Amino acid sequence: MMDNTQSLYFLLSRLWVHISHRRRKQLAGLGGLMLLGTVAEVVSLGMVLPFLGAITAPDDIFRHPWIQPIVTGLELTSSDQLLLPLSILFGFAALLSGVTRLSLLWAQTRLGNAIGNDLGSAAYRRTLYQSYAVHVARNSSEVVAVLMTKINTIVYFIIIPLLTLITSIVIVTTVVAFMFFVDPELTAMTFLGFGALYVLVAYITKKRLARNSQCVTTGQNDVAQVVQEGLGGIRDVLIDGLQETYSQVYRRVDGRLRRALSNIAIMGGAPRPVIEAFGMVLISLLAYMLTQRQEGIITVLPLLGTLALAAQRLLPLVQQGYAGWASMLGGQASLNDVLLLLEQSQPAYSNQSPSVPMSFKHQISLNDLSFRYNSRGSWVLSNIDLLIPRGCRMGFIGTTGSGKSTLLDIIMGLLSPVSGTIRIDDVVLDETNQRAWQAHIAHVPQAIFLTDASIAENIAFGLQKEDIDWGRVQEAAKQAQIAGVIESWYDGYDTLVGERGIRLSGGQRQRIGIARALYKKADVLVFDEATSALDNDTERAVMETLDFMDKDLTILIVAHRITTLKNCDKIVELNGGLLQRISNYQDLIEHYAQSS
Repeated sequence: MMDNTQSLYFLLSRLWVHISHRRRKQLAGLGGLMLLGTVAEVVSLGMVLPFLGAITAPDDIFRHPWIQPIVTGLELTSSDQLLLPLSILFGFAALLSGVTRLSLLWAQTRLGNAIGNDLGSAAYRRTLYQSYAVHVARNSSEVVAVLMTKINTIVYFIIIPLLTLITSIVIVTTVVAFMFFVDPELTAMTFLGFGALYVLVAYITKKRLARNSQCVTTGQNDVAQVVQEGLGGIRDVLIDGLQETYSQVYRRVDGRLRRALSNIAIMGGAPRPVIEAFGMVLISLLAYMLTQRQEGIITVLPLLGTLALAAQRLLPLVQQGYAGWASMLGGQASLNDVLLLLEQSQPAYSNQSPSVPMSFKHQISLNDLSFRYNSRGSWVLSNIDLLIPRGCRMGFIGTTGSGKSTLLDIIMGLLSPVSGTIRIDDVVLDETNQRAWQAHIAHVPQAIFLTDASIAENIAFGLQKEDIDWGRVQEAAKQAQIAGVIESWYDGYDTLVGERGIRLSGGQRQRIGIARALYKKADVLVFDEATSALDNDTERAVMETLDFMDKDLTILIVAHRITTLKNCDKIVELNGGLLQRISNYQDLIEHYAQSS
């Protein structure tokens, strides 16, 4: 148990770093409420002795020194008059205890979920700020599992159980101390017996809880991956009839996850029926022992009642504390995954105001540039030297795997070269200025990402609807050769595209992607096979539109068809990561004609 507890303590200390000052203040306020709840429990428990005493031995209670302030204050003259005020005080103390417990439950749950919201937002933000190389290397389903499932697991398996455990410890410790004051011998016998049982159960279940914790975090990843793959490839699933295959895989991984969750819940709740049964037996034995005292049954009844009520109050608290500990052990693997996202490093610009575009007046130059994705991988690009003047229309061709898209990613500042440099005018591009450079760039990939929103919102990507410049949207759509199609639809620019643009054709999606790039009014346009889904006439019209745009506009085009590059000033041919040649369209056609 010690190893798991130490590991959990280490994880919690890492988690504490990510709790905001505002939440820490609220946690301090919760601590105050815990103390109030402790006082309320002790007061309600303390009222049992005089209340039962007023019923069983009213004369003794009437003469007790602690009751004299009540007798004097209310001007009571006989013991018969004492029962009503003590009943009222006992009832008030019980109500106060109930209200504080309810308040604690509300505060713990609300604060736990507020902390969960903070952690989820911070993890998502840090993830979005990771470099493109990190996103390429990682499995997105694991990130989705953390953000959509494991944050929730942390709230209900770690944060709220931890708050409940602390509350239980504080109240139980205080009440036990009070009971020691009343009768140390009976208190020691009772609560040491209960404590020993819980320690024994904890020792038996600790390893199983750790194993199930790992099963939970693995299962959450697997479920997210199956759902992503099944829905992301729904066309192939439907065409190949793979519905049952994915359903069975989902059933298997989800079943494994839920078995682990149920095991944790069972091990967390299992001691309660055993302890309650043991408690009844123990109370009956204590009752028998008390009746054998010389004072007699009437004298010890208040003590026995107080002890029984204390056990009735404390057993649920002890059980909650144990269940909280079991939940925390069950959730520590998920907590570790969440912390990995929270502890991701962030670039310097993440906490800065939006970057002002850096100066770009002359050229982009690549000097002896080489790149590979990891130290063991093969070189994707080797010793590239290339000069791209401002206003140049430059095309890139090469076989699949020749490094075209990777080269564009480096030019766009998404990837950093392993060796060599890329300069904007005379400034070396690095992490400190990449956002200032990217402010110049608009990118149109082959696979256009569309949100489940309107046409206008997808063209003015990232803007709230009220912030959209509608004239600019229409101008961009016209330049992308899709304005006529959009305006023929019933809802026009308010037409919803469906998830990932599923209601649009491939050509329509790509033209909306082109319109998005044009809406940005960037001065460097990057087309990565962006016209591959267009028919020849539409592609020709789009390219002619680009030709008539500002001559200072730099356009970089990776094309599947050589004819797409007809109006390019220069065409760069890559082969196996090497720069094969730089030529114009006519020279390239003649070269291929001679080669054939």
